[in-house]
Amino acid sequence: MSFLSSFFKKEASVLGIDIGSSALKVVQVKKKHGRAVLETYGELALGPYATIEVGRAVSLPAEKMIEAIKDLMREAKTTTVQCGTALPLSASLITFVTIPQVPEKQIGEVVAIEARKYIPVPLNEVLLDYSVIPREEQYVTDDETTKTEKQGMEVLVVAIHNDYINDYQAIMSGSGLNPSFYEIEIFSSVRAIVDQGIATNMIIDMGARSTKLYIIERGVLRASHIINKGSQDITLAMSKALSITVSEAENMKRTYGLKGGPEYKELTEIITVNLDYMFYEANATLLNYQKKYSKNVSKVILTGGGVLLKGFIDLAKISFQTEVVYADPFGKLETPAFLADEFAEAGPEFAVAIGAALRRLSELE
Repeated sequence: MSFLSSFFKKEASVLGIDIGSSALKVVQVKKKHGRAVLETYGELALGPYATIEVGRAVSLPAEKMIEAIKDLMREAKTTTVQCGTALPLSASLITFVTIPQVPEKQIGEVVAIEARKYIPVPLNEVLLDYSVIPREEQYVTDDETTKTEKQGMEVLVVAIHNDYINDYQAIMSGSGLNPSFYEIEIFSSVRAIVDQGIATNMIIDMGARSTKLYIIERGVLRASHIINKGSQDITLAMSKALSITVSEAENMKRTYGLKGGPEYKELTEIITVNLDYMFYEANATLLNYQKKYSKNVSKVILTGGGVLLKGFIDLAKISFQTEVVYADPFGKLETPAFLADEFAEAGPEFAVAIGAALRRLSELE
């Protein structure tokens, strides 16, 4: 390629695709002057494709998922098929193993042997990936260095069943999309919402079906936990307790949340009971980490559509003895200034899609 053709080439656009349990999200970005620029984005509820209410978690057959993706691409007016796709945490097995200190070329072989203890199916049925967790440079004496070597290497291991990947590939192909990778949603989220640095953060990702907890240290995943309760559990509890339809309960939850005032006391109590359980679990995960590693978590970052419930962050700030903030993934992109408030509010819902788009964009460099 000549210098001139390179200089005048059109900026390439890419997509980040997030197939959640209750909604699809897409973000299209391009790089301009070294900065990731937002071109378009969109969200589509999946409930109606299964003839159930908006906000409900669904498991759609491939043909319905393809239909939904095509509808979203059309509504968002996307202009490219080059993308990266995030897989839900539930599609994977994530574990941490300790292996002996071995030469780099032998790590994969040793990890595979150790992983057999944790993966309940033959290794030829899964896609196995791993990452060695870097040690902190705090060992200065010969005795301490020897102690570190005896402790071994800590490795993050991720396994995804081949059948699951094949299903996703069929959906992407049927939708006319060309993904260059599939990655677990947590890694997309971290890329989009965690700043580089030595701070330790907890991410609370509340979806429709479940709430995921991640502890990130120096940009690396150190612990994860799933709470089998999500935003739809609040809706269903409201529907049952107040004897109203699920659709009415969902609308009431979105309209009032914890800010309904005295006339919505029962609504507030139902939501609070559900969130208290989630925050109790999150605090237990946080305390276990702090006890194991003798480190404090400096910030709790809220992401996922469920955290947008009115009053959610106020209750979270009472529950955690540390800073609590909403994720701001659009802050990693160049966006129209006059829409700043809209992007700040929508941010937690689009963290995964933005993170996938940023990785795909980095592949073009």
